[in-house]
Amino acid sequence: MQQLSINLIIPIPTDSVLISKVELQELKQQSLTGVYWNMKDLKIRVNKSSRWIKENILFMPKFKTILDVKNDGLVYYPQNQVQTWYSNMQ
Repeated sequence: MQQLSINLIIPIPTDSVLISKVELQELKQQSLTGVYWNMKDLKIRVNKSSRWIKENILFMPKFKTILDVKNDGLVYYPQNQVQTWYSNMQ
């Protein structure tokens, strides 16, 4: 039996990426269930302290207005110290 060996280059557009089927399924599942972050998750994600996050993002008036769930944002701001804030990153 004869065999032919071919080197083939297939260009991938710069606005696209290749991922495995497993990763695609995981991303689809996350998008269906929503992802909830607490302060610990956010600290890891942005590599900043909770104080820095609160002072520079969460409690900055220009961002708080946009982020607050009361204004259809993604962040729940606690009403007292017993409650915790969270974000629904859907």
